[in-house]
Amino acid sequence: MRWPVLLAPAGLALAACGACSSHEVPADAAAASCAGEALSEMGVATYCDADGSGNCSFDASPGDLMVAALNAPDYAGAAWCGACLAVTGPIGDVVVRVVDQCPGCKHGDLDLSAQAFAKIAQISAGRVAIVWHEVACPVSGPITYQRKDGSNASWTAIQIRNHRYAINKLEARTAGGGYQAVARADYNYFVAPNGLGAGPYALRVTDVHGQVLEDPAVALGDAASRPGAAQFPSCR
Repeated sequence: MRWPVLLAPAGLALAACGACSSHEVPADAAAASCAGEALSEMGVATYCDADGSGNCSFDASPGDLMVAALNAPDYAGAAWCGACLAVTGPIGDVVVRVVDQCPGCKHGDLDLSAQAFAKIAQISAGRVAIVWHEVACPVSGPITYQRKDGSNASWTAIQIRNHRYAINKLEARTAGGGYQAVARADYNYFVAPNGLGAGPYALRVTDVHGQVLEDPAVALGDAASRPGAAQFPSCR
């Protein structure tokens, strides 16, 4: 993987933006050889009063405010929601989770929570040059399937939570036995406009590094969420 090693020059053009959980890694998580390069950029960090919620449709997380809003080009239609980023600034480093989009931010920029910004720079600085790259989220336990309110047999929306790496795609097995991709909405739910039936659902989840998890019988019913069978292994 390619990581940036130098801070952006002090004269880098600055951009302001206004949009705006730590867990333990299981000791038995086997390391895997993963495809693709980690997302890595340099840009500018600003900060805002974040609560952990945002365009990614995650719940507020007052106990964990190490979060960020990602610039619109990198946000890429919610592709990096839930990803963890290691950010380096003038005075330190911090790992944040992507929970929101920053529409006014330029490519490479992040809008951090005030608490996260204070880890990398003096709050009084307001805007600082940064470098950052994707890292494994230190999650515990399996991935989680979140059912959106209003989902039913004829319109089904599912979100993946508690994932180690960003999610690339969700697929559901059809009556014919094959898998069909479920389209992702900008608000980070995978939506089947004609529904997936009453369930349980056979689901296949792929992360941005090509790792695949299969759950043959996810019974969401009226439940808000259900744990999956496994977690993505850490990449070597």
